[in-house]
Amino acid sequence: MRVSGSWQRAARGAMLLGSDGALSPTIFAEMSALAVKTGAINLGQGFPDEDGPVEVLDAAKRAIDAGLNQYPPGIGMPVLREAIASHQARFYGLTPDPDTEVLVTVGATEALAATILALTDQGDEVVTFEPFYDSYAAMIALSGAEHRTVALRAPDFQPDLDELRRSVTDRTRLILINNPHNPTGTVLSRETLALIVELAHRHDAIIVSDEVYEHLTFGVSHTPIASLPGALDRTVTISSGGKTFNTTGWKIGWLTAPQQILQAILAVKQFLTFVGGAPFQPAIAAGLELPDSYFRGIALDLAHKRDVLSAGLRAAGFTVSEPRGSYFVVADAAALGFSDAAAFCRQLPDLAGVVAVPISAFVSDENKGEYASLVRFAFCKRVEVLERASAQLASL
Repeated sequence: MRVSGSWQRAARGAMLLGSDGALSPTIFAEMSALAVKTGAINLGQGFPDEDGPVEVLDAAKRAIDAGLNQYPPGIGMPVLREAIASHQARFYGLTPDPDTEVLVTVGATEALAATILALTDQGDEVVTFEPFYDSYAAMIALSGAEHRTVALRAPDFQPDLDELRRSVTDRTRLILINNPHNPTGTVLSRETLALIVELAHRHDAIIVSDEVYEHLTFGVSHTPIASLPGALDRTVTISSGGKTFNTTGWKIGWLTAPQQILQAILAVKQFLTFVGGAPFQPAIAAGLELPDSYFRGIALDLAHKRDVLSAGLRAAGFTVSEPRGSYFVVADAAALGFSDAAAFCRQLPDLAGVVAVPISAFVSDENKGEYASLVRFAFCKRVEVLERASAQLASL
């Protein structure tokens, strides 16, 4: 299949097109299909294998039974917008107006797409960290903007602040960050966040902060960049309920932003999906109102799963980073004699009955060599699954 025009730019941005212009599947689709074909344990795709809290699931059932099955308001149901505003105040001391500064979206992915398309023009630049979530590059390419990156390097995956300073210029329209970070699991330091705010002011850029893993941090607290001095008036904060409540298939996301910026994003969002997930919106609202013990508990549970898988990877011979957040751990296969992680991941189902994803899938073509032997494993699975995967990886 061939594509053209803006969609071809987006596909190239996401590295989906071959040199002949043919559309090819993402590495994530390829690895998941390989897991199905071989029966391997899928630690490649970041979705939990356990249901979310019963309070959230039951709220969705009640909403369906109550007839909340038609189009919700374009900006989202009031019950969810109010819950999002209350959540921001409760955890971070932020006070967005639920009527003018909160927008419900079809997952964080749509929030990102609408934001990038609304706020950039051809010739603008968008700065992200690298590795980056694959949809960032696709949406930047679709918008016609130019994508500039700042490397996150092992072992701690923190940026070089001088490189960050050099990368943000007067052409920079957006500084797009993901914190906690997928795929590396790093949590950006306060010094880094403060510099981003400083650079955004200096170059009149807007900060876009993808915080979908905000409640999944280990031994460190999450600091929304919007809470830093001088950030709020130029920051779009994006999150979702999928990671926090094990409901990735519901695709209920949101963003908070100053009213003028939000209205520009809404103007684009209404022509993407218009609305979505009516009965799931009050359910996610119920989740956001759960007690603090729930949010502490999910982080502790996931930290234990991280430790189980990390120990298994080290025992198998990998060099393993220590993620401070997210669903993912990065392991270096070079210690096992594999310099090409993409080739290694394609062999891994046969070698050990496990599927993972190469970090090169999150990297621009010109920088793949720097991350060539690194592999991302997802630990958002049941402990018994992680233990079985660890035992199988020991065969390496």
